[in-house]
Amino acid sequence: MTKGAAEIVGQALGRRPAIVSQVNYSDEKRLMISVITPCFNEEGNVNACAAEVARVMREDLPDYDYEHIFCDNASADDTVSKLRALAATDPHVKVIVNSRNVGPFRNMANGLLNVSGDLVIPMVPADIQDPPSVIPEMVAKMTPSIEVVYGIRANRRENVLLRAARGIYYSALRSSGGRTPPAHAGEFMLARREIIDSVMQVAGAYPYIRGLVAQVNPRFDIVHYNWSLRTVGKSKNSIGDLIDQALNGLVTTARTPIRWALLFGAVLAVGGAAIGIGNLIFFLVNGSDAGPGIPTLIVATFIFGGANLFFLGLIGEYVLSIHSRVRPEPPMFERERINFLRETNK
Repeated sequence: MTKGAAEIVGQALGRRPAIVSQVNYSDEKRLMISVITPCFNEEGNVNACAAEVARVMREDLPDYDYEHIFCDNASADDTVSKLRALAATDPHVKVIVNSRNVGPFRNMANGLLNVSGDLVIPMVPADIQDPPSVIPEMVAKMTPSIEVVYGIRANRRENVLLRAARGIYYSALRSSGGRTPPAHAGEFMLARREIIDSVMQVAGAYPYIRGLVAQVNPRFDIVHYNWSLRTVGKSKNSIGDLIDQALNGLVTTARTPIRWALLFGAVLAVGGAAIGIGNLIFFLVNGSDAGPGIPTLIVATFIFGGANLFFLGLIGEYVLSIHSRVRPEPPMFERERINFLRETNK
């Protein structure tokens, strides 16, 4: 990235209350990029992740300052000790150690509350499956008219069934109404600091960062990249975790599903009534060995019982979302902070 390009981005950024293009920085101003890496039991990956981010910033973005914030989710291996060693030799590396595992999204959100940069990347994973080498392209696309640059995973090297399930999910999310992120976009994005600050004001107990960013309705651009295979260790996201995250994304970004439930319930009610009338006519014309009303009751039980279970589950997701805001879980605390202005004792 040339100095001229950095100055163009600088004119587009800053902690401004209104039009970004009206803000000007002096030539001496170095913009800072904040990079967040949530991690849990990633002793085999954190060194390579820090080294790759440092290389990209040094070689491709020399006109930018940066901070790399590792948010550890109470790892049980040597992740924290390796992060301490990294922070001791590189002041760009900052570390937050949580008292307990709060999941990747809450962990990431806590990191976003501690950023200092003008530009923010909410997540560069420790296994760098979302490659830091894409960051310079994102920065290049952060023109005065752009507020967010989404990274789009063009090629997911993963199980075919999982890839198909993701495609179906993104299609359902887009058709559910409201503002949603582009398909196959994650938290690997480049956003202006004021976008992140706005999102964090309403993040809630279980923040769906990409969905909240989309709801701000930013002017955005996209960068396509290949999602790399994980080379060290195994992903900490189980199928259950992925389902939980998907439901959270649907509930927090779309109101349409509950309206679908109302419409679908009305259609089932009409359909059940029609089937009941049809059975009654058939019984009157042909007779039946079953007792009076038994066929109609069986049909009605299956239709309305299944519909009730489905919609109770859907409503339950919304109730859980409300419950998490009204009565949140006991919060974790930061057991340790390294290379911040305020540090806790080790």
